[in-house]
Amino acid sequence: MRTPVSTYRLQVRPGFTLQDAADTVPYLKSLGVDWIYLSPILTAEKGSDHGYDVTDPSAIDPDRGGPKGLVAASQAAREAGMGVLVDIVPNHVGVATPAQNPWWWSLLKEGQQSRYAPAFDVDWDFGGGRIRIPVLGSDSDVDALEIKDGELRYYDHRFPLAEGSHTEGDDPRAVHDRQHYELIGWRRADNELNYRRFFAVNSLAGIRVELPEVFDEAHAEVIRWFREGLVDGLRIDHPDGLADPEGYLHRLREVTGGSYLLIEKILEPGEVLPDSFDCDGTTGYDALADVDRLFVDPAGQEALDALDAELRGGRPADYEEMIRGTKRRITDGILHSEMLRLARLVPPGAGLPVDAAADALSEIIAAFPVYRSYLPEGADVLTEACALAVRRRPELADAVALLLPLLLDAGPEESAELGRRFQQTSGMVMAKGVEDTAFFRYTRLGTLTEVGADPTEFSVAPEEFHHRMVRRQAELPLSMTTLSTHDTKRSEDTRARISVLAELSGEWKAVLARLQELAPLPDGPLANLLWQSIAGVWPADRERLQYYAMKAAREAGNSTDWLDPDEAFEKQLSAAVDAVFDHPRVRAELDSLVELLAPCGAVNSLGAKLVQLTMPGVPDVYQGTEFWDRSLTDPDNRRPFDYGARRAALAALDAGERPASYTDETAKLLVTSRALRLRRDRPELFTGYRPVAATGPAAGHLVCFDRGTAADAGALTLATRLPRGLEQQGGWRDTAVDLAVDMADELTGNTFRAGPVPLAEILRDYPVALLVPTS
Repeated sequence: MRTPVSTYRLQVRPGFTLQDAADTVPYLKSLGVDWIYLSPILTAEKGSDHGYDVTDPSAIDPDRGGPKGLVAASQAAREAGMGVLVDIVPNHVGVATPAQNPWWWSLLKEGQQSRYAPAFDVDWDFGGGRIRIPVLGSDSDVDALEIKDGELRYYDHRFPLAEGSHTEGDDPRAVHDRQHYELIGWRRADNELNYRRFFAVNSLAGIRVELPEVFDEAHAEVIRWFREGLVDGLRIDHPDGLADPEGYLHRLREVTGGSYLLIEKILEPGEVLPDSFDCDGTTGYDALADVDRLFVDPAGQEALDALDAELRGGRPADYEEMIRGTKRRITDGILHSEMLRLARLVPPGAGLPVDAAADALSEIIAAFPVYRSYLPEGADVLTEACALAVRRRPELADAVALLLPLLLDAGPEESAELGRRFQQTSGMVMAKGVEDTAFFRYTRLGTLTEVGADPTEFSVAPEEFHHRMVRRQAELPLSMTTLSTHDTKRSEDTRARISVLAELSGEWKAVLARLQELAPLPDGPLANLLWQSIAGVWPADRERLQYYAMKAAREAGNSTDWLDPDEAFEKQLSAAVDAVFDHPRVRAELDSLVELLAPCGAVNSLGAKLVQLTMPGVPDVYQGTEFWDRSLTDPDNRRPFDYGARRAALAALDAGERPASYTDETAKLLVTSRALRLRRDRPELFTGYRPVAATGPAAGHLVCFDRGTAADAGALTLATRLPRGLEQQGGWRDTAVDLAVDMADELTGNTFRAGPVPLAEILRDYPVALLVPTS
């Protein structure tokens, strides 16, 4: 099996096609990248910028470059000695425009007789033999239906007509009633939908790849890529949505000839991948959480907790109770259709009414500490969640006792459907209830509420970080590491700047109070999140900040939400953002704060980047982040950028120019390129992991590790942490690190003799260093 040393994620879209990716390969080769890593490239909904709404799995999207584009990208990579990793989406397909999806069009036209009916996860009995499509403004809009060109039309929406279901002059409403689908008001989706979705997205319909014939047809094109030598590995999107992730991975490994496989799996603290999973690791959110917390000052926790409590009216945030509430908000709201479907699978003779079963199942899911179980692995997690549900709601004891044995049975038999489907559903609730709701409510420090992280873990000491890295080297050496993705809520450099607030808790409290006086928001926790985020990305334009503020407020759902926006609150929120641009005192407060944060944020950014690129695992660089990238949640993190500027800057570095300051944009490019090149060109320097401790008064401000073995020195990473405190304490002074051999810095070319070397000397030019043995 061919495996990558590093990857570089490219968002392939109509505005950046596979041919553009091919043209970028020479630059990526020079940067030091080993494999290109492509976002989904199968045919997607027209105009889709992300590609996760595949409408035709049988072909590469012509708007993304088509088959010739993949050949060009693959050939360019091969000529550069690089590999190709591609993101695929097995859990669902895009159905926003039925005519674009031949599987869905057939299902709507032919119903249960369609050859694609088994591919979709439809509860036909609940729908009275019809699939419900929530596209109408209200149920009364059936009167707005028209028949045109042999199709049923609802404004711009087009739907097929079953054979023999209409004649010229028929009433459109009557024709609609004869179809295999029922168009319903969009608000009914929360309670009455009868097909499995991706999370609560009605336009993404789940498919059943656990069925061999569905797997084969959905993956025929992907298998061709491997047969023709175009692709070397796959990233699997949302495996937690599958009925049988273990079986899926075994089958995929088999049909791709044993290729490199990564899964987009969120591991909660202490959770590990099931031993039965035939893959090489995750997409790196677990690594992101560890690296972030290494650069957060634990001394700031008490003050930030106190500020957070003050903003909540004096009551400290109880995260466990918060996520219980946000999960129940999801199970009782946008995913209630899914909970009711589970409840309908409880045997009728059990004596448990559907609503009571849904309530108990929702409470069990709300108690789940991880995304899902993989029974029989995880049976203890399910049992403990049931026990916690009963402790919280003693009146549910009998219902939970009845449900537990049913949920523990998740085999392939028809009788085990409840257990299987429960596993597919718990991850949806975790994602929507925690990542997309609680993470916008638990706002003491924005760095901590990132995808894949536990925000109650405030910081990680170097000793604990080293312990985790030793384990990663032993157990997951081929798992990806990352700092930014297309899904992160804040990019790496935004989080690095926000982390500085843990060192400036007193100053932050005062600034936030003045901002609340000048541009008040009645939602204190949201104000905390908003101003942290603005400071993290500043400077930024008005439109970006307005979009983010509205999305954050609606996701949090405390003062407004998506379904029923509070116009008065949103007007006040918009005014607060406008004040950044229109109110001189607000602008002055923000500028002063950023002036304080920015230098320390740059130190954190460079440190986090070097650590991520050199720690155990396969480092990924998200497109463009070799320069400073201060982005917020999607779609802000998918903005276009200039490869020309990066090429020119890299050429200048290679010609001997050096960044005048660590705050310069090219400083990050220097760190990224030198670390990637060293990993690719000198793999023998990255075969182990050994913590290295400094000595002296500022030893706690260094994280240092040797990627060699006890017998042979390898690459030595040195990164400054908690820079504000370091500065206030007088710098490194006589703090030193003991070098086992003579070494040279890849960033500066400076050389150092074996023995104790002052950190003030090694880190004279930049706050990080990457040393290699000179012999």
